[in-house]
Amino acid sequence: MAEFIELQNVCFSAQEGMIIQDVSINFTPNKTTAIVGPSGGGKSTVLKLSAGLLVPSSGEVLYKGKNITQMNRNENLEFRKEGAFVFQDSALWANQTLFQILELPLKIHYPKMNAKERASKIKKVTEEAGYRKDLNIRPSRLSMGEQKLIAFARALLCDPSLLFLDEWTESLDESAADRLINIVRRKQREGASILFVSHDMRLIIDLADYVVIITDGRVQASAPKDSIISDLLLNDFVKIGIAS
Repeated sequence: MAEFIELQNVCFSAQEGMIIQDVSINFTPNKTTAIVGPSGGGKSTVLKLSAGLLVPSSGEVLYKGKNITQMNRNENLEFRKEGAFVFQDSALWANQTLFQILELPLKIHYPKMNAKERASKIKKVTEEAGYRKDLNIRPSRLSMGEQKLIAFARALLCDPSLLFLDEWTESLDESAADRLINIVRRKQREGASILFVSHDMRLIIDLADYVVIITDGRVQASAPKDSIISDLLLNDFVKIGIAS
């Protein structure tokens, strides 16, 4: 059986030069993988490549054996519905209200859902994420933490079985972070496949089944979490900038 998500000899370059160099990773379905490494080492780029948000300069990113860049429209829509991405900076549209931002995925993926059903779904996921304020305002009215809650709620709207989470507890107080962690734990119990980037050692230890270490745009290690943790002490993680 084909791996769930597989990167084959992937390179990615931008104006600043080569960011990812010859990366090959197999992500295991129905498990949680932490992608870790020092700032600027390429871990967020690997996450975005895995989600099909960036196109490799060379190599292939496969989803269930299919090259993401070669999917037809229907295959791509199904992939976008099944997977959801939480960006480090939340990535909320500045010229839309929170409700409009949250309503769009439902309009795309559930075209037969009526306005009342969309409103009910939006209310449910925002409350689950811990946001209970006005949805008819724009993101600029929110704190960074509140923006992260809306971004997380948006990721839950289509009941994804695949989550991509980039520094998803940053800017949150402990109570709000714990709420999102509990949602991730629920998704794990439901059998979701989760890829996340974090410097938080608590998240790595508590949530990950596998750990991939990326430094200088290359994979330095990829193994079950317990094996990685036994090989590297906490001081080692801090020393090389993986955890704080």
